[in-house]
Amino acid sequence: MRLENQVAIVTGAGRNIGEAVAHSFADEGARVAVVDLRPDAAQAVADAVNAAHPNCALAVGADVSSSADVQRIVAETVACFGGVDILVNNAAVTDHTPALDLPEDEWDNVINVTLKSVFLTAKYAGRQMREQGRGGKIINIASTSGHRGRADATAYSAAKGGVLNLTRSLAIQFAPFGVRVNSLTPNRIGSPVGRDAMPETGRGVTNLVGRQGMPPDIASVCVFMASPDADFIAAADILVDGGSLAAN
Repeated sequence: MRLENQVAIVTGAGRNIGEAVAHSFADEGARVAVVDLRPDAAQAVADAVNAAHPNCALAVGADVSSSADVQRIVAETVACFGGVDILVNNAAVTDHTPALDLPEDEWDNVINVTLKSVFLTAKYAGRQMREQGRGGKIINIASTSGHRGRADATAYSAAKGGVLNLTRSLAIQFAPFGVRVNSLTPNRIGSPVGRDAMPETGRGVTNLVGRQGMPPDIASVCVFMASPDADFIAAADILVDGGSLAAN
């Protein structure tokens, strides 16, 4: 049990990567706040986790781009489980519009959900970790889109690029109170951002492994990054992209 007695908050946990992380954390002994904008999705995942590990999951419906909601997430987690030791920032939305045609409100929404949320959750969960005095782990889910430009995802590429450098900044600031902050970069894992189902066409394999990445591929690395095995890793970005960046 690599995460025994640990308490985790996982955002965007109603589907795909976040859902897999919530299950994997509970399998390793953690108690998990399952956070999603859709309360029904959060509850469904929490119910499934609790069916396997009774009283180990809390569903929290919240908008992670809202300061008030993020403070409530932390407060409800602490009230239920007694603290916060791990934060996984996974929530994101994307755009599919070239810059010349991208509406300003769509840009704002992508930046708020995908980047601002990382700042807010790290701020308030980080304060809780500092007050507890026992350190912690923050894992920000980045993307290969943040490492290279994409013509079809203007705001998303900008937001994920921001996540990478925000991670480094937070790692420097949080190190004095024992919180290790890192990012993890996937590529085309499971269903596309914001969609529950895999498309029938249009997502060919473009990596070195030769298969589509799936949520457990990311969840297993999140468990490692949240565990004591990763205590000497800080301000790093871990590529879990099947070699996609190298292949392209």
